[in-house]
Amino acid sequence: MEKDVLWLSGYREEQPELIDFQGRTVVLQGLDAWIQQDAEKMSSDSIRKRWKEIMADWRIWEKERDEHSCIVIGSDISKGIVPMEARDRRWRDACGWVYQDVASISKRVDIIWYGINQRIK
Repeated sequence: MEKDVLWLSGYREEQPELIDFQGRTVVLQGLDAWIQQDAEKMSSDSIRKRWKEIMADWRIWEKERDEHSCIVIGSDISKGIVPMEARDRRWRDACGWVYQDVASISKRVDIIWYGINQRIK
């Protein structure tokens, strides 16, 4: 079972790019952390372009076989006061745009709040 799942985490600073994986399920956890790392050195447009490419590659992998599934997990950082630092605003804005892009190509989208899911697509 363990060989069937590849779990990549932005919180552990692992790379999210497509690799040759023969299992069934890929979990990309910590999308917000990867985007935060990108915001340190990239413009919002560059971040968005990078993630469109990464997700397009995983989407192709997902379509190769019926049993392939790519699960993307990111924390909602859009609530609260708008950050004062330009880098932090870029991170917050880029997260929102990338999340919208990921949702647009996803078959299913759930929001999970306090352990309760709400399916929105």
